[in-house]
Amino acid sequence: MLKGIVNAFRIKELRDKILLTLGILLLYRLGAHVPVSGIPFEGMLAAYQSASANAGFISVLDLFSGGALSRVSVFCLGIMPYITSQIIMQMMQAVIPSLADLAQEGEAGQRRLTQYTRYLTIVLATISAIGYLFLFTSPTFGISFANCGVPEILMDIVIVVTMVTGAVLIMWLGEVITQRGVGNGMSLIIFANILSGLPSALHTTIASSDMGWVMALVTILVICLVIPFIVYIERGQRRIPVQYAKRVVGRKMMGGQSTYLPIKVNTAGVVPIIFASAILYLPAQLAVFFPSVGWINAIATAMSTGWVNWLLSILLIVFFAYFYTAMVFNPDETADNLRKQGGFIPGVRPGSATAAYIKGVLNHITLPGAIFMAVIAIVPSIIFAFTANDLMRALGGTSVLIMVSVAMDTISQLESQLKMHNYDGFFK
Repeated sequence: MLKGIVNAFRIKELRDKILLTLGILLLYRLGAHVPVSGIPFEGMLAAYQSASANAGFISVLDLFSGGALSRVSVFCLGIMPYITSQIIMQMMQAVIPSLADLAQEGEAGQRRLTQYTRYLTIVLATISAIGYLFLFTSPTFGISFANCGVPEILMDIVIVVTMVTGAVLIMWLGEVITQRGVGNGMSLIIFANILSGLPSALHTTIASSDMGWVMALVTILVICLVIPFIVYIERGQRRIPVQYAKRVVGRKMMGGQSTYLPIKVNTAGVVPIIFASAILYLPAQLAVFFPSVGWINAIATAMSTGWVNWLLSILLIVFFAYFYTAMVFNPDETADNLRKQGGFIPGVRPGSATAAYIKGVLNHITLPGAIFMAVIAIVPSIIFAFTANDLMRALGGTSVLIMVSVAMDTISQLESQLKMHNYDGFFK
């Protein structure tokens, strides 16, 4: 591992990408500590702690923002408006033929889809910012601009514009990482949010009781034991044997070799967990518009914590695992490419029969992978519900799955870059 890191910094192009990625993540974390102009910061943390104790959905909002909400920072909207926009655009591609055609038009079509996603992000960020303004000025937080010497409507506009600008900046930072850095920008920002909460969660767990350090040690040990299983599933493949027919090209005999078609057990990666979390996050986001309406807050809290959240998490993770796998892997196209190249699966007729066979394999291996992710995601939440261990919440199954998956994806990208320059990578 250390040798791979050293080799990565020997290549100027790769070194620049790594430093750019680290610099953007540092800038993002600094922005998470810059308060929104006009918000009286004093007393906000105490008000947040009191509110989160009474409404679980507020803790969920803060978790996804990396603690930016509790500080009322310019980045308090977090990455969720952008993720929600991507979910909506992905689903619209499945029901709107014109958007599906754009996805097939290559780079030009992807640029237009990206532009639509950006516009939708601004709309959702504006709605969320207005909702947060309702939340901040509600009796829960009790912020008032009556004595600040500036018209209240002007302060409202400044706060909303600041938060929307912060969300747009986060979106831009994520896209810069994806295009010019290393790894997926959206995933790395979520990774940074999770990582930022670990020190405080560790301190709280240790200070909670005389045996707090034992609880912290046991939690870390259990998580370290679970990580190899996550890596095993993430790297697991179902290899379908493929045989290529012999053919004569000029005076040479081509083909005849055997290979395999690798299909990942977890083709969708960490996307189902992120998408499921974003869907469950929506009721909490809507609840900020009605901070004084008890039944709306009760629904948001139920979907954020407890058995309703656990059940919906399992269903949504399984659904998005199949949905996203269908979006990124097309059995018909794969079967057609095999047929054009003279390849076939032994015992399976080329064409539609091959496509049906690949689709069946894909469906069979996606289910256990999705159920595994769902179980890992909800078990720590169940443990937290009975133990109130802050470290278990910060290092919950969803957090660990996201962190491990993002780390593996980033290392794999570094590995491919190192191999291109004939350097030893991280894996043997």
